[in-house]
Amino acid sequence: MANLVQAKHKIDRRLGVNLWGRPKSPHNKRPARPGQHGARNKKPTDFGTQLMAKQKLKGYYGNIGEKQFRKYYDEASRRKGDTSENLIALLESRLDTLIYRMKFAATVFAARQLVSHGHVLVNGKRVNIISYLCKEGDVIELREKSRTIPAVQAATELPERDVPEYLEADHKKFSGKYIRTPKLADVPYPVMMEPNLVVEFYSR
Repeated sequence: MANLVQAKHKIDRRLGVNLWGRPKSPHNKRPARPGQHGARNKKPTDFGTQLMAKQKLKGYYGNIGEKQFRKYYDEASRRKGDTSENLIALLESRLDTLIYRMKFAATVFAARQLVSHGHVLVNGKRVNIISYLCKEGDVIELREKSRTIPAVQAATELPERDVPEYLEADHKKFSGKYIRTPKLADVPYPVMMEPNLVVEFYSR
C-alpha cells in the first residue's frame, strides 16, 4: 500500500496538479514540480499541451500503460460519435474505475488491488481483471468476506467526493449498478480534463 501512496504522490508532483482532489496530495503544500528549481514558466508548445493532457488522463485512471491507453484511443476512434467522448466512456467503464466511483475504495490504486485480489463480483461472478469493461445494467458488488475490510468501510465514508449520477451504490450492501455510460460533462474530475487534446495528440 505504501508503494501505491508514493505512486499517486509522484504523479501529482510530476504533473503539477492535485489530480484526484485528495487533501493529502503533496501538491497542496508544494505546487512546484520536481527538480532543483521546480518548473520553469515556459510557454508550452501545442505538442507539450497535448502530451500533458494525455499524461493527466492516463495518470488519473491509475497510470495506465501507453500500449493499453493507445488501444483505448483506437477503439474510441472506431466507434460512432465523438472520439473524445468515446474515450471517456471506455475509461469510465473499467471495473477498477467503477469500484473507485462507487466509493468502495479510497483511491483508484486501492480499487485496482480490490479487483486484482478477487474481492469483486460482476453480475454474481468473480472478476479479477482491472481493465474489464462493464456494460450498462451490470451489478457490481464486493464478496461477503471482503465487506469487512477496514479500508473498504472507511472509503464509503469519505466526505471529499460523491457517487456520480450515472451509478447507483448501496454502501450497506456494498453493491452498485452501472446505470448508464457517462458523457465527459457527467464525470466528476477534480481537475480539467481535455480528451480532445488527447485525440489531437494521437491523430498527429
